[in-house]
Amino acid sequence: MKNYNFESLRNVGLIGHGATGKTSLAEALLYYTGTTDRLGKNEDGTTVMDYEAEEKKRGISLSTSVACVESNNTKINIVDMPGYFDFEGEMIQGMKAVDIATIVVCAVSGVEVGTEKAWKYCNKVNIPRAFFINKMDRENADFDKTLEQMKEKFGLSIVPIEYPIGKEENFTGVVNIISQKAFKLDNKTKKMVSIDIPADLIDKVNECRQMIMETVAETDEELLEKYLENGKLSDEDIYSGFIKGCSDGEIAPVLCGSATKVVGIKSMLENIIGCFPSPRYSRAHKALDIDTGDEIYIKVEEDKPFSAYVFKTIADPFVGKISLFKVITGKLNGDAVVKNTNSGKQEKLSHLFFMRGKNQIVTDEIIAGDIGAVAKLQFTSTGDTLCSQEINIKYDKIKLPVPVMSMAILPKTKGDEEKISLALSKLIEEDPVFKIERDKENAETIIWGLGETHLEVIASRIKNKFGADVILQTPKIPYRETIKGKSDVQGKYKKQSGGHGQYGDVKIKFEPRNDGEFDLDFVDKVVGGAVPRNFIPAVEKGLRECMSSGVLAGYPVVGVKATLYDGSYHPVDSSEMAFKIAASIAYKKGLESAKPILLEPIMNVEIKVPDEYMGDVMGDINKKRGRVMGMEQVGDEQKVIAEVPMAEMFNYATSLRAMTHARGSYVSSFGRYEEVPESELIKILNEAKKLKAEA
Repeated sequence: MKNYNFESLRNVGLIGHGATGKTSLAEALLYYTGTTDRLGKNEDGTTVMDYEAEEKKRGISLSTSVACVESNNTKINIVDMPGYFDFEGEMIQGMKAVDIATIVVCAVSGVEVGTEKAWKYCNKVNIPRAFFINKMDRENADFDKTLEQMKEKFGLSIVPIEYPIGKEENFTGVVNIISQKAFKLDNKTKKMVSIDIPADLIDKVNECRQMIMETVAETDEELLEKYLENGKLSDEDIYSGFIKGCSDGEIAPVLCGSATKVVGIKSMLENIIGCFPSPRYSRAHKALDIDTGDEIYIKVEEDKPFSAYVFKTIADPFVGKISLFKVITGKLNGDAVVKNTNSGKQEKLSHLFFMRGKNQIVTDEIIAGDIGAVAKLQFTSTGDTLCSQEINIKYDKIKLPVPVMSMAILPKTKGDEEKISLALSKLIEEDPVFKIERDKENAETIIWGLGETHLEVIASRIKNKFGADVILQTPKIPYRETIKGKSDVQGKYKKQSGGHGQYGDVKIKFEPRNDGEFDLDFVDKVVGGAVPRNFIPAVEKGLRECMSSGVLAGYPVVGVKATLYDGSYHPVDSSEMAFKIAASIAYKKGLESAKPILLEPIMNVEIKVPDEYMGDVMGDINKKRGRVMGMEQVGDEQKVIAEVPMAEMFNYATSLRAMTHARGSYVSSFGRYEEVPESELIKILNEAKKLKAEA
């Protein structure tokens, strides 16, 4: 691949709702530019971009992938991002590398939830956006209807720069409105050929061109003067105005075509080169000047020392770790030693390459604005900054979504624990949204993700990449036991076995703690030496050991006050062990007679939903034994603040998505413990007995 200059780069992201044809569009661009010699298809598992075994099996993108193509002396980096909501983290990582996002929309389905989310995210991170209306060859495909939907939803900045020739199965080409060129598929050669604009479309094309000129003129005073003076703008003015308007987010150009038929791709390439911004126009990147502590903004520039941002990591069991990065300033030549300002370590960058799906294209230079990759960095993770020795900056970290769904992960085969542990540590490098925690109490490894599919894919990757089969199951709930009443009991242990015997005798009052603390409150009120001082610590130790298992279902006991006030001892037979056992006898009797109860964890939940789903969400919270604590308006959404038992929350990510057509989101955190209602208690106790019997 030849070296390109700064102005001849385009970094284009493909985002949008799932199944709109983002990967198919990437494949069409690869094929049309001659980068690949055959058109990759999802259904055949032959795409360059979806190369993982799990992606081929499911027929959807699960990871962000990058490929570069060359057209008309321009290098275009295509960043293909998943549309399914469980893989939102991948989309966020990919967006860090692009200069414009192309939101792919289905001409049949129109604006969907993923379209809205993509638009909102572009606004949030201030990235220019364009649209590609795909699947124009499908039955019920309607360009005008989809365009109107988009204008209604997103505003008047939506401007068509292409118009379709034909409709549904008769869709055969597109008109490039700015250049006034028309391209049609030749049925014999199966190639796009240049034609005159069809007579029936001339009025429509002129109308769209007038709209483009008006929109472009409104973005620049100089262009507005020209337009008002001459009543029109030249192609050159339109293109320059479009790049500026697009970069500033004031214009969102609309393209169209059929990715699977490779119709509209020639015109799309022309418009990517002519209308989409190069890295020169990309937004400034927020960074921290480590020396001064100041927040600074850095533009993509060639003539500065090298700095780059690692936006994605790929865990390859054969090649090792691959770090994908975007160069923000300067350039990288051959072997270089740079510093990682996040880890504070030096890294040697050798064997630089560009990615094309899973394939590596070796290069000796990566310039500012370009996307490159390097293997086997020791101290570098996703979100880290790499820079030359003479500067000391740290780019802003990616703000990833919080994982909300958890599952316990177990090996299918005994002895695979080490393999699984290694796999999880590698996969967390690749997918920083995914989290792991160890539940020591229940001896479980818990994995966290954005939804059921996210966790299932992680399980499949462990099998496919690291050769270990796993089982996913609902995590055990950390119930607790306590007491509501008071009791006064004696615990006596006496054993004679010839020679020295064992003797310990304690009298203890048990009652609930009233200060909100969970730990055992042990009070020594022994007078007159009824229990010798040297044995009192053994009594406390015996009680503390017993607290790990309650009398109802064997869960840890919390919030108990135990007052040792009397007892007796034997001058010869008493020992620390005897008093520990006596304390455990008193513990069992005392708790059983002090109204033991079961406590369950209650989660603080914050749910954001559009107004129209409020009724369903509130009703569902009530069904889950939850309580709504408050509501407030946040932008165009309602935030519901609630308390819900943990036991009811394990599949909430899935049910909220179904209830709100994926428009709702939530976060939860542990709040407190609360008594389990009688109706639930029997079920939990029966389950605990069953587990005890199986153990």
